Amino acid sequence: MRIYTRRGDSGRTALFGGPRVAKDDMRVEAYGTVDELNAAIGAAAAVAQTANAETSSPWIISLPLLQSDLFAIGAHLATPPPEGNRPSPRLPSLPSGRIAEMEEWIDEALDEAGPLRNFVLPGGSGPAASLHLARAVCRRAERRVVALAAASPVDPLIVRYLNRLSDYLFAAARAENALAGRGDVEWHQ
Repeated sequence: MRIYTRRGDSGRTALFGGPRVAKDDMRVEAYGTVDELNAAIGAAAAVAQTANAETSSPWIISLPLLQSDLFAIGAHLATPPPEGNRPSPRLPSLPSGRIAEMEEWIDEALDEAGPLRNFVLPGGSGPAASLHLARAVCRRAERRVVALAAASPVDPLIVRYLNRLSDYLFAAARAENALAGRGDVEWHQ
């Protein structure tokens, strides 16, 4: 089976259950950045598995769950509101319970990392640096989704999820540095 269709060669792509739009359409930017975030989280998990081959922290173990959530979020973002009598396609459920779960994970990670005393530079151990990069991509995804929500209906759960996910990735990065015995890379002017 070939993965290329040539239909996107003109700079347009099809939305799920909807029309073809330009590849720089706000909706494509939003779900494309969520896809990029998913890849960044996958890379962070791979870095952590390489760095800690014998054990994985609870923060790294959670990453595949979050990646699955992001697939569901991407499907919702790739689906425009139905027009006319067109029915909405069947979509996976949004991970509504995961926000509270992430809040628990954040508290656990921050207990491991200790109090935050200064601004933190993204870095430290390989897993922590990868989680910091994923956090920065998450913030960009959040900005793209907020921009889309200003122009078209978006489930508010998606914005809340991305906001909490960026907090979680930050806390997990700090915890990974603490577990590595490195601590935070603090910013000093």
